[in-house]
Amino acid sequence: MLYELIAIVRPGSLHEVREIARHAGTLVLRSGGVVRGFTNWGTFRLPKPTTKHQARYTDGQHFIMRFDTAGPVQSAIRRTLALDPRMIRFSVVKLGDKLEEVKHVDGKVEWNNNRSIAESI
Repeated sequence: MLYELIAIVRPGSLHEVREIARHAGTLVLRSGGVVRGFTNWGTFRLPKPTTKHQARYTDGQHFIMRFDTAGPVQSAIRRTLALDPRMIRFSVVKLGDKLEEVKHVDGKVEWNNNRSIAESI
């Protein structure tokens, strides 16, 4: 099954983002899965101030990881990220489970500023 991890890490060091992404990727690889790619989107302002682990955040480092693995592994990734105090927010989305659905999906996720909302609907 193909999953996409969308994560927001506390702003500051890019080293923290790499370490979290590397740890999540290692969990996938140890279980026999495949990491399709990582994309670091950089630091953006959050839609609203968020409090996590007794700290208030208005900005966050965003990154996306696409990976193929079994269902229990993505649950382990969610559990691990939920316990990490550097994480502000994350979401794991299932993109598909059949080869026909996911064979064309690329590992890199581009940020597209030129596309309007009307084009995406």
